[in-house]
Amino acid sequence: MNVNGVVKMTALLSFTAPMDLERILFTQGFGSRRQCRALIADARVTIGGTPCTNPSAVFTIAAPSSLEFEVDGARWQYREKAYLVMNKPPGYECSRDPQHHLSVFNLLPPQLTERGVQCVGRLDQDTTGLLLLSDDGAFVHAFTSPKRKVPKVYLATTRHPLDTAQLDALRNGVLLHGESQPIAAVSAIARDEQVLELTVLEGKYHQVKRMVAASGNRVEKLHRERIGGYALPDDLAEGQWRWLDEADLMRLREG
Repeated sequence: MNVNGVVKMTALLSFTAPMDLERILFTQGFGSRRQCRALIADARVTIGGTPCTNPSAVFTIAAPSSLEFEVDGARWQYREKAYLVMNKPPGYECSRDPQHHLSVFNLLPPQLTERGVQCVGRLDQDTTGLLLLSDDGAFVHAFTSPKRKVPKVYLATTRHPLDTAQLDALRNGVLLHGESQPIAAVSAIARDEQVLELTVLEGKYHQVKRMVAASGNRVEKLHRERIGGYALPDDLAEGQWRWLDEADLMRLREG
């Protein structure tokens, strides 16, 4: 999405909270204040089909998503806070400063990185699946703090066949290197001979891989399937992302 294109903004709901046009563009990640002013001054912003060249023009916003705009024909909706889900592909790091691979932020429109969206917890570069992103600090904390005990469901493809002893060890608790107390999975289920469904509450470094290793096996592939009560959508392809709606956020909290 190129910010040098035409922006078309249309009111969807009645408005109550005033905000000038420059700030609207700024909060949505369309660059610095100066860049947003330039967009407006160059008549690249239109309101209801009419160019608006006044950066101080005031509009009001009744709800977090009560404005829509278009950049180069691509629709964008104003949102006070960004809540996203991505189906993370392999070979991407959950970092803005990746060391050896591409960043997951390369898969997002630049407006989202500009406004400070961050990963809600991290997945290893070779781990795939459900990744949450947001610019809401309270939301990030709620789903990363160990005190919140949010269940996370992973599918691990193992090198060796699973057996009862390994599953029992995971359920009863395994002692990881550097930890003083054993860590137990909420559940450990063999979906197939070498496919483990593991539910954990913590988010320690390489936790699932280390737990499986401590039980006497090895993770070959790892995929996060669910956080809380929210499962990765079946129709969200690897590398794709979408906005979370209110129903999605409710499901996350239900876990």
